[in-house]
Amino acid sequence: MSETPRVAPKAPPEPVVRERPSVLDVLAFVCLLFAFVTLAIWGFSTWPFPWNIVVGIGAPAVAILVWALFVSPRAVFAVHPFIRAVVELLVYASATLAWWNMGLTWVGLGYGVVAVVVGALAGRRRLA
Repeated sequence: MSETPRVAPKAPPEPVVRERPSVLDVLAFVCLLFAFVTLAIWGFSTWPFPWNIVVGIGAPAVAILVWALFVSPRAVFAVHPFIRAVVELLVYASATLAWWNMGLTWVGLGYGVVAVVVGALAGRRRLA
């Protein structure tokens, strides 16, 4: 009689341990969310009726799509860090210009400075 070979049970897979997000990561995420909300506010408040719905939904949707494709931690396209920084800067700049277009220049300027500083510091951290 032949015995079936004994197979040792597989060890359970090791859990994936992710590092905790830093304060800088949280600030970068808040700046990004603020940009998306800004684009929605801009679209809904500055365009006439039929277009305000299209732009109010479309502008943040396009920004989210661009961010997901190139900038997100699990981006679809792996691009050079310089291209990633340019795309991130374009999202921040579009929100800044939206505030300026709504007549709130100081809000746009303040947001632009904070977003660029946080983006630059987060980018340096990613490259280190």
